[in-house]
Amino acid sequence: MRDILPDEAARWRAVENVVHQVMQAFNYREIRTPVMEQTELFARSIGELTDIVSKEMYTFTDRSGDSVTLKPEGTASALRAYIQGNLGEQGSLTKLYYMGPMFRQERPQAGRLRQFHQFGAEALGAMAPELDVEMMLIPLTMYRNLGISQTSLLINSVGCQRCRPPYKELLRRELRKVRAHLSDDSQARIEQNPFRVLDSKDGGDRKATASMPLMKDHLCAECSAHFARVQELLKKLNVPFEIDGRLVRGLDYYTKTAFEITSKDLGSQDALAGGGRYDLLVEELGGKPTPGVGFAAGMERLMIVMEKRDTTVPGPSGPKIFLIGLDGPSRTWAFETACALRARGIPAETDYLERSVKAQLREANRQHAEFVLVIGEEELKTGTGKVKEMKTGRENTVSLKTFVQTFS
Repeated sequence: MRDILPDEAARWRAVENVVHQVMQAFNYREIRTPVMEQTELFARSIGELTDIVSKEMYTFTDRSGDSVTLKPEGTASALRAYIQGNLGEQGSLTKLYYMGPMFRQERPQAGRLRQFHQFGAEALGAMAPELDVEMMLIPLTMYRNLGISQTSLLINSVGCQRCRPPYKELLRRELRKVRAHLSDDSQARIEQNPFRVLDSKDGGDRKATASMPLMKDHLCAECSAHFARVQELLKKLNVPFEIDGRLVRGLDYYTKTAFEITSKDLGSQDALAGGGRYDLLVEELGGKPTPGVGFAAGMERLMIVMEKRDTTVPGPSGPKIFLIGLDGPSRTWAFETACALRARGIPAETDYLERSVKAQLREANRQHAEFVLVIGEEELKTGTGKVKEMKTGRENTVSLKTFVQTFS
């Protein structure tokens, strides 16, 4: 876990502003869920046999004897809130987005921490392939707006409750034939979660499973038509994509479409964002049968790519004006005026350490103040002073009596 210090936090805020703007452009409404949920929620939604639930969650028993877990991902919490808040009653289609910290106790990797931050979206209430494509477009639009164009979109279909079970048995039979060549983790997954063997990043696993049958070649008619429509829409929108038959994502709840957006700047753990369709999940969590699709994206990984690409985002912004007092009475005037400007929403700063004029000017420069006003005994006597624009050095004479109003 790590701190986000002031200079970096300013860049995060700039990125978060882009997230909010794009979500609003796609007509998604923000939802904020607790940082902690009942453990059962994640066991039911993510799947008890997934690495997240079996190895990575921060789970503990609280004083009431309940098992609670720090949120490892955002979808389950958003859907729990959707069900409990009866959001489906407010309209046939519900569009939500979220942003915040998540927690997983896993081996740290590039851009992956035990407390990390994600933003994501969920669209609930429609089976339309158009929504699947919309979920891909939202993060792609954000990355483009942030100056990141070197990304790849990978898509796949993981089938549904009708076509997946027979394929899963076929996959198990084929995996058993190469069991001896698989890693220990993949050997354990053959019976429990064979899909994840295809998703393994282990070189030996990839080689041993190179000729395995893929779900995309065993889809039922409905899933096949849905996947074809997703591809058709992406082509119509001129969005480049690749079909990756081994892409299954790490969560049990996906049906039909699964996708990832990757960046070569991240190394082997190259996913910037990922998501897919989960038409059965709301019902599994106790709600009415409701189709859904969503995505999640990591903030830390995004910041790594932006740094490597030298993408410009606004740095820390300083006060609009720095008020410099030369003696006791002028320092009092500077403090009172700074407070009056702040009350009007104007960032203003003054000195609290009784430093010299030279030191205060250096401080104003360090804080990137746009303007400086130096006040002393003479200025208080005449009721006028000079505001200096730091960038140009240009000065303007102002009335101290009406300064707050005129500067505002």
